[in-house]
Amino acid sequence: MDISQVQQYLLPVIVVGFFVWRFLRFRGVRKQLPKLLLQGAVVVDVRGRGEFSGGAREGSLNIPLDELERGADKLDRDKPVVLCCASGTRSGMAVAVLKRKGFQNVVNAGPWRNTVV
Repeated sequence: MDISQVQQYLLPVIVVGFFVWRFLRFRGVRKQLPKLLLQGAVVVDVRGRGEFSGGAREGSLNIPLDELERGADKLDRDKPVVLCCASGTRSGMAVAVLKRKGFQNVVNAGPWRNTVV
């Protein structure tokens, strides 16, 4: 097998590997969720208001990603913050926003359905 034959499989293997990694990472967060909730964690859904009204975890706060800079003041910095969205992409960006604002215990739960225990 020469290098050109290997190259044709490289991209598909990387893509599949990425999705397997994401699945396993979010699965680990899902297992941590009961413990985080016992510690007083708040679940923040960073999807838009329309998406949120279409279905969300009971008791979660809706602070859309584009409002999070200002909306972070509503959150207690001493409690864990569990972030979710539709796929995990926006909640990943939200982790960076909150850490930049001084939050220490911030977790990306990925899709909001991961927060339903």
